[in-house]
Amino acid sequence: QVQLAESGGGLVQAGGSLRLACAASGRAFSARAMGWFRQAPGKEREFVASINWSGGSTDYADSVKGRFTISRDRAKNTVYLQMNSLKPEDTAVYYCNAVQWFQNAQSWGQGTQVTVSS
Repeated sequence: QVQLAESGGGLVQAGGSLRLACAASGRAFSARAMGWFRQAPGKEREFVASINWSGGSTDYADSVKGRFTISRDRAKNTVYLQMNSLKPEDTAVYYCNAVQWFQNAQSWGQGTQVTVSS
């Protein structure tokens, strides 16, 4: 069992910044990639950003390009999401995701709330 624990969410004003972290624990795993998804009230869960665990290549949703930066610390089994220039439309529960090489097994965190006020 792999557990993913998100932290760093909170309430900020538009234009502010937050840094989310997701730490993997429970047992050793071989990650292919880790990333972030988010879900706003009444909306489907959507992709935000991902990072290749080994090479570090990244991918971003168009809505966050230039504002969000994903990074990882392989020694700590932790992925981060630096969110700058936050907008009210960024308000959502943010979920950490990990994909393992073995059978592309997926793990999800419990989510952390990000609220951006006008």
